Amino acid sequence: MVYSLAASTLTVAAPLGCDASPAEGAETTRERSDVLVTGTDEEMLVLEVTEANKVVVRLPRVEVGQGVTTAVAMMIAEELDARLADVDIPLAEARAKGNQYTGGSSSVSSLYGPARALAALARAKLVTAAARRWRLPAWSLRTRDTQVIAPDGRSATFGSLTESAARVRRPAVSSKPKPASRHRVIGRPTNRIDARDIVTGKAKYTGDLTVAGAKPTVVARPPTLGGKVVSVDDRAARAMPGVHAVVRIAGGVAVVAESFHHAFKARDALHITWAPGPLASLSDAAIRSRLRAAVPRMGTPPRGSEQVEGEFEFAFVSHAPMEVLTAVADVRAGHAEIWFSSQTPMDARDSIASAVGLPASKVRVHVIRGGGSFGRRLNYDAAIEAALVSKAARRPVKLMWSRADDTRHGRMRPADHHRIRVSHAGGRVVAFTRVTASVSESYEGKGLSAKGGIVRAGARAAGPLPSESGLYDFGRVSGDSGSVELAMPLGAWRSVDSGTTRAAEEVMVDEVAARLGVDPVAFRRTTLRNKAVKAVLEKVAAAGDWGRTMPAGQAQGVAVHEEYGSCVACLTEIDAGDPKNPRVTKVVMAADVGTAVNPRGLEAQLMGTAIDGISTVLQAGLHIDRGAVRESSYADFHYARQRHAPLHFEAHIMPSGREPGGAGELGVPAAAGAVANAYARATGTKPRRFPLTF
Repeated sequence: MVYSLAASTLTVAAPLGCDASPAEGAETTRERSDVLVTGTDEEMLVLEVTEANKVVVRLPRVEVGQGVTTAVAMMIAEELDARLADVDIPLAEARAKGNQYTGGSSSVSSLYGPARALAALARAKLVTAAARRWRLPAWSLRTRDTQVIAPDGRSATFGSLTESAARVRRPAVSSKPKPASRHRVIGRPTNRIDARDIVTGKAKYTGDLTVAGAKPTVVARPPTLGGKVVSVDDRAARAMPGVHAVVRIAGGVAVVAESFHHAFKARDALHITWAPGPLASLSDAAIRSRLRAAVPRMGTPPRGSEQVEGEFEFAFVSHAPMEVLTAVADVRAGHAEIWFSSQTPMDARDSIASAVGLPASKVRVHVIRGGGSFGRRLNYDAAIEAALVSKAARRPVKLMWSRADDTRHGRMRPADHHRIRVSHAGGRVVAFTRVTASVSESYEGKGLSAKGGIVRAGARAAGPLPSESGLYDFGRVSGDSGSVELAMPLGAWRSVDSGTTRAAEEVMVDEVAARLGVDPVAFRRTTLRNKAVKAVLEKVAAAGDWGRTMPAGQAQGVAVHEEYGSCVACLTEIDAGDPKNPRVTKVVMAADVGTAVNPRGLEAQLMGTAIDGISTVLQAGLHIDRGAVRESSYADFHYARQRHAPLHFEAHIMPSGREPGGAGELGVPAAAGAVANAYARATGTKPRRFPLTF
C-alpha cells in the first residue's frame, strides 16, 4: 500500500516494514489502494517532487561505496520517467522506528518494491494533474525527462505540476509499476550518480564536516586488547600548544586539540601506566589450539564408505575500510547531536543516549556517507567515544581513530577452525559432515565494549546453513559448531560465516573430485542441485576456457556459492611458479541475482569480492601476539594492492525476470574457494591454513 502525504508539493510514501498501517492517530480516507495521510510515518520511504523539478527520496540506508544510492535513483527514474540527474537520494537521519539496517546484502532487494511503487504513483498523479490543466485525456499524455508531454508538443515539468498533483486523490491512469519489458533504466549499466563528486572531493565524509566548535580528538589506546589505564600523567600534554582538554575514557585517554597534528603530538606526550588486557597470555598458537579443541566430534561415517578429510584454519581479518572511523559529537546538558557513517543508526542512537544519560528522543544522529565498511560500520565504537568525550570536555569534538587504532583495537572477523569429512561409495558422495569452531566474544569482551555499540554477526546455529546443505546432492549432510569465548572485539566481516565455510567446502569438493578421478567442473555439474548454480558454473567454465593447457606452476580453480536468493561462480587462474609469491592473473565471475538494477554496479561489487578472496586466501590476516594485534596498517596488514590484482577480470550477469536478490557479499566465498583451488592445483599441495602466508 502506498500513501499520499498531505503537503504543498507532491509527496508519497510507502511502508518499509510489514505493517502497512498509516501513522498512529492519522486521519485516513480510503480511495482504492491509496490512503491520504495527515502527518508522517517514520517507517516510510518518502518521495517528494519539488518545485525546482527535483525528485527527492531520503534514503533509510547508508551509502558506504556499494552504490545503493545509484540503484535507488535508477528505480525512481525508471518509474517516473525522470532524468537520473534530477533524482536526489540524501541519507535519512536516525529514526524513532522502522528499518534503517544496511547489511546482509539486503538494501536493493528490500527497496525494490517500495521505491518503484512510490515513483509509479507519483507519475500517475503528475499525469493526472497535467491532464486537468490542459483539459486532455490522461491516457493521451506521456512522460519523459522529468516532464509531462501532450500530443500537441506542450510540456510541463514535474516541478510545475507538483502542487496540483498533491491534490490528486484518484489518478486517472494506472499507478502500477512498469513490467520489466518496458524498463529503460533498470538493467542498463550506469555510472554512479556520485562518481564525479567523489573524485573531485565534493562528496562529504565525516572528516570533511565543519561543525561549529568541534575540535580534533584522538585517543591513546592500550598496548594490549582490553588493557586498562592504571595511572596517567598528562601535565606535559596539557602544557603543549593547541591542547584544549585531556579526558580519560573507558578505552584510553582522549586529547582534544586545535588540530589533529596538535592532538597526536599531545597524545604521544602522555605518560600512561597500563594494566594488561585479559588476553595478555595468549598468542596465535594458543588460540588455534583452543579452537581445534572446541571443534565438536564427528559421528560415525556410513558403513562401507571411504573418506576424504580436511582440516582448515582461518585467521582473524581486519575490515580496514579506506576511510578511518570518524565521528563528530556535540553533547549538551539536555540534548546531543552526532554525525557519522552508520549501518545501524537507530541502535547507535539508543546506545549513545544510554552512554551519555539522555533519552533517545534527545539524541539526533546524522547519517553520513562512508568510505568503505565491509561490516565495520554496523558497530559505532567511535561515535560512543566521541559522545563521551564531548560530554566530559563540555564542547563539540571531531574524534578520529587512526589506522593503527582500528587495526589493533577495532572489530575483526573471527578466527575459526573447520573439519570436513566427505564419505563416498560407488563413485558418489553418500555423506557430508562439517564441524567447526569460531572465536566469539565472551561476557568480559562485551564488557570491554559495552559502550562501544555491539552488533553481533549472528550466532551460527548447529549444523550447516540451508544454502550449504542444499547446494550439492551429497547424501546425508550434517554438522555442528563450537566456540571459544575470548575478550576481544569481533564484528561481521563481509559475507560473515560463508567466507570461510564455503571456501573450505569448495576446497573439499575439488579434493573429492580428484579422489574419484573426475574433473572438478564436471563433478560439480553432476552434483549441484540448483539449475541456476549450474548455469553460472557453465558460464564461467566457457568464458574462462576451463581445462586449457597451462605452463608448469600455473593452474585454474573454480568454486560456486548460493545465498541471499542469488548465486555465483568464480574461475581463477594463478601463477604460483614462486609458491611464496603467487599472483592471481585472471578472474571470471558469473552471477544470477535476479533483476540486476545496475549491472555496472554489480560488476564492481563482484570485482571487490574477487580482491577479498585473493587477499584473505593468500596474504591478509591479523596475528595475535601476547594479547596484542601485531599489525597496525596497510604496510603489514597485507591486503591486495594493484600488483596483486588480476591482470584480467570479467563479470557475466545472467539474465533473469526475478526480483533482485542480494549481491554485495555474494562473491566472497566463491572467490576465496576458487583462489585456494587454483593454488592447490598449481602447486600440487593441499592448502589448510589461510592466509597461506601464516
